[in-house]
Amino acid sequence: MGTAQIGRVLFNRHVSTRYWHLAVSAQSAASVCAPGQFFYLLCGDGGTPLLRRPMSVYQIHRERGELHFLYAVKGAGTRRLSQLRAGDGLDMVGPLGHGFTLDPEWRSVLLVARGVGLATLGPVAAAATRLGIRVTAVQSAQTERDLLSESYMRSCGARTVAVTDDAGTSAVPAVRELVTDILTSESIDALFTCGSQRLTALLQELAVARGLPGQAALEEPMGCGLGVCYCCVRPFARADGVEHLRVCRDGPVFPLAEVIMR
Repeated sequence: MGTAQIGRVLFNRHVSTRYWHLAVSAQSAASVCAPGQFFYLLCGDGGTPLLRRPMSVYQIHRERGELHFLYAVKGAGTRRLSQLRAGDGLDMVGPLGHGFTLDPEWRSVLLVARGVGLATLGPVAAAATRLGIRVTAVQSAQTERDLLSESYMRSCGARTVAVTDDAGTSAVPAVRELVTDILTSESIDALFTCGSQRLTALLQELAVARGLPGQAALEEPMGCGLGVCYCCVRPFARADGVEHLRVCRDGPVFPLAEVIMR
């Protein structure tokens, strides 16, 4: 279980019409954080009755002791988060949950996600590249301006393929054709996704058809982030039947084959 700490804000930038990029100096947390884990961030001054916000890590820079987050302003909590400035302290609990795992024997992996879910896969691309695993990332967004993780994944050595609503290339049938072509032309060892129900269902179908392992990071409303409130419970398919698990504590990353779509 993660610990409470005060990170120091390095910058908090409005980087597109929808997203903010928050960088925090937190040496101890950065040294132990794994791809796919998340932090529970305090949004406000402590006197404001707002729940913390769970936020997955976008970039992990252990050598600099930095954690980066990519988020959209959707309500009062994230609106307050966007008001943080360089030098401010950020009350954070983490890292929390179980993250992604990479098999050093894999030679190539495919990442597919949409919107802010792309941020969660950023550390996967970086970790895979360090292991000598080739990374192909299919990135979906409303517009090109929202493909904020594309440059970061490229800097990690990933090959990126963008699909957008504006270009008319992001509909599920089009993505299915694209991903099928990649799986047919390349030797992919595992699939990774985050967030989008439609993309998770698509990858699950393709993984089963081709006998490939996969992992999915799930997004679910959370009350405590520690597994105490049971707010984020959902069903999963296990060998002995359906089991109800807490996304925050038992996940947020689960085997793709176990995710029950709803």
